[in-house]
Amino acid sequence: MTTPQEIDPAPTAERAGPLAGFRVGVTAARKVEEQISLLERRGAEVVWGPALSLEPNLVDADALRAATERVLAGPVDLFLATTGVGMKAWFTAAEEWGLYAPLMEALSGAEILARGPKSVGVLRRNGLRELWAPDSECFDDVLAHLRGRDLTGRRIVVQEHGQDLSMVAHALRRQGADVETVAIYRVEQAEDPTRLFALIDRIADVSLDAVTFTAAPAVAALMEAAVSVGRRDDVVSAFQSDVLACCVGPVAAAAFERWGVPTVYPERSRLAAMVRLLETELPLRQQGLALSLATGSTLLLHGDAVLLDGVEVRLSGAPLAVLDALVTNPGQVVSRAELLAQLPSGGAGSEHAVEMAVARLRSALGTRAVQTVIKRGYRLAVA
Repeated sequence: MTTPQEIDPAPTAERAGPLAGFRVGVTAARKVEEQISLLERRGAEVVWGPALSLEPNLVDADALRAATERVLAGPVDLFLATTGVGMKAWFTAAEEWGLYAPLMEALSGAEILARGPKSVGVLRRNGLRELWAPDSECFDDVLAHLRGRDLTGRRIVVQEHGQDLSMVAHALRRQGADVETVAIYRVEQAEDPTRLFALIDRIADVSLDAVTFTAAPAVAALMEAAVSVGRRDDVVSAFQSDVLACCVGPVAAAAFERWGVPTVYPERSRLAAMVRLLETELPLRQQGLALSLATGSTLLLHGDAVLLDGVEVRLSGAPLAVLDALVTNPGQVVSRAELLAQLPSGGAGSEHAVEMAVARLRSALGTRAVQTVIKRGYRLAVA
C-alpha cells in the first residue's frame, strides 16, 4: 500500500468528477490513503497536512494494565464506552494479559452507555450490550443523559477517547460517583509539523476550497499550530468566509465552536458520507452568490438555499422574497412598494406585510443585516 508521502496528485487538467477544480485539505493521519483516494476519484486536488501523529494507537501498556486491574478490583455499576478503536485495543491487550474473561464479566454486569455505533459494534462483538446510545454520537449527550441522576456510591468506568477526561470524572464525582478513567491511548500531535504548517498557509491564503477533519483533536492541533506561526486570525477568517470546514461528525464540529468557525458535517459520522457532502456543498457554493454583510457575516445564496457563515438559514416565502429583492442590488434602497410587489401575496397585501417579512428576515440574519431608510424603504447592509 502506498503511504501518504508517496501520493502525488494527478495534474488538474486530467481530473474529472464532481469535485474537479476544487482543492481540498486533509488533516487526517488515520485512514488517510482511503480519504485521499475517495477525494481524488471525484476529481479533487488534495493537499495533505496531518495534524496528529501517524501512529494511531499510542498505548502505554503498563498504565493500561494498571487501570484494568483497578477496574477489576470492584464491581462496575456504569460503563461509558466512547470509541470502538479504543475498546478493541483494550480488549486485545486484556486477552494478552489473561484478563479478558474477568474484564468481560465485570462489564457485563454494568449499565453500559455507548457514544455511537462504532463503540456499540465492538461491545456486541464481545458479548456486551449497551443500554443506551445517543443518536447524535456525541459524548456530551452521554453525560447529559447522566446529569441530574443521583450517582451516590455508583462506581463508573469511563473509557477515554484519546483525550484526558479528568474533568468529566470530576463532574461525575460531584454527583456522588466513584469514577475510574481508563486511558487506552493518547492522541499526539504530528511528529513533523512541516506539512501542517504548509496546509495552514494554504488555508490562511484562501488557496483551498475546503479542509476535512475526522477528529476533534485534529481541530485543536491545527489551531494550536496556527497560533504558533502567527496565522490564527487569518485561518479563522478564511474558515468564516471562503474555506469550508467539513467535519466527519458533530464531535469534530463542536471543537470549532470556540473559534466561531461555521462547519458542515453529514448526518452519519462516516468518511464516505463526509466526501459525499463535499460533492454537494462545494459546487453549490461555487455557483451561489456570496455577500459580505456589514455585520461581519458572509451570506451565500444558491437557488432557494441561504447560508449565513456556512450555516443554513431557513426562510419562508415572504422573507425569502424580500431577501431576493434586496440582493438584486446589494446596498441599494428598495421601496416598500417594490418589496410588496415581490411578496407571494403581491399587491393584494399591505405594507404591514412587508414590515413583518423584514422583521422575520432580520430575525434570521441579524437585526443589523437589513437597514431601514426612513421614508424610502430598506437596503441590505453590505460591507
